[in-house]
Amino acid sequence: MKSININPAMKWLTAEQALKFLGIRSQTLYANVSRGRIRAKPDPSDSRRSLYNGTDIARLAERRAGRRAAETVAAQTIGWGDPILASAISTVAGGRLWYRGLDAVALSERATLEEIAGLLWQAEVTTPRAAMLPAGCSRGGRAPLNRLLVAMAERAAIDAPMRGRSPAVLVSEADTLFGTLLAASLDAARARADAPSHARLAVAWRRREAKDVLRRTMVLLADHELNASTFAVRVAASTGASLSACLLAGLATLSGPLHGGAARALQSLFEAAQRLGARGAVREWLARGEPLPAFGHPLYPEGDPRAAALMRQFRLSGLFAQVRSAAEDLTGEGANVDFALAALADAFALPRHAPFVIFALSRSVGWIAHALEQIATGQLIRPRARYVGPALARERS
Repeated sequence: MKSININPAMKWLTAEQALKFLGIRSQTLYANVSRGRIRAKPDPSDSRRSLYNGTDIARLAERRAGRRAAETVAAQTIGWGDPILASAISTVAGGRLWYRGLDAVALSERATLEEIAGLLWQAEVTTPRAAMLPAGCSRGGRAPLNRLLVAMAERAAIDAPMRGRSPAVLVSEADTLFGTLLAASLDAARARADAPSHARLAVAWRRREAKDVLRRTMVLLADHELNASTFAVRVAASTGASLSACLLAGLATLSGPLHGGAARALQSLFEAAQRLGARGAVREWLARGEPLPAFGHPLYPEGDPRAAALMRQFRLSGLFAQVRSAAEDLTGEGANVDFALAALADAFALPRHAPFVIFALSRSVGWIAHALEQIATGQLIRPRARYVGPALARERS
């Protein structure tokens, strides 16, 4: 491949220049914009066109060429790069998600979240224990995220650190913590105490017809190897922090718009689609240089199997179907599980906060598994930073 060099004066490139330089198709260019790998902005001379960041394009070209120094490889490992931690809990391989060697989609056909907890925690888990909410976590007037954060923060302030405690004791504590999270999530009367979590949500939201699809969804969201929130949990666990503190770290990370908060960005896309039509909204979004929410996934280049499995269980409403079609056509990227979760909430008229609640409750099972696995290693996670600041001052001799 020829030497890669972009003139610094050409900071922003046209689509034609970018495509020629990278040797890719337009759909691949749009996909890289959607994934946040290439920044884009409207062309000041023609609002119908976009310009693409030359530095991002050069970086992508270098990566494609395979000329990466060791420290560059290490730096890129953090962002969808090579594996950096050993784990026996879950992995993505061959375009599929696996829980301890078992296909997650196949498990979702029959398993409950509690059964997946037993698999991932390597312990017997039946139903979450009844849990009393901390005093500061009253339901009145509080959004679910507030209640979840308060519940874990109050527990984290008093719970014992994980370090030095037996796995059996920690699993027992995990059971009560999951029950606390479930109680904090429900804003209506709960189902009977021995019902699994998906059934309790269906009753609380008065959507008994959604019970089976909620079960499937919660199984598919239980874990996803080393995502951002799980990494935060493992870092906290590596210090010996309490299990509740680890879950608090996971919740805080999940709240970000690039993770569990993706549903909020998707809502903005739908609001634009109501004004401009689905295709117009997607075009406008891409022209702003913003990654398209809920489409594409770096670990699933051929499509997110979790999304496909879920969307086979219900019919997309008109607007969801239109946005999906327009986005997939313009970017070449399929809808991911964030889109499927929002579509599910729309199809069954679930509360506005339902996608986040489902995600947080489900993923807490994986967080607990990773915290238990990390504390068992006895290792502190402490990477080094690659310093790029001002030159170090030299003392006079």
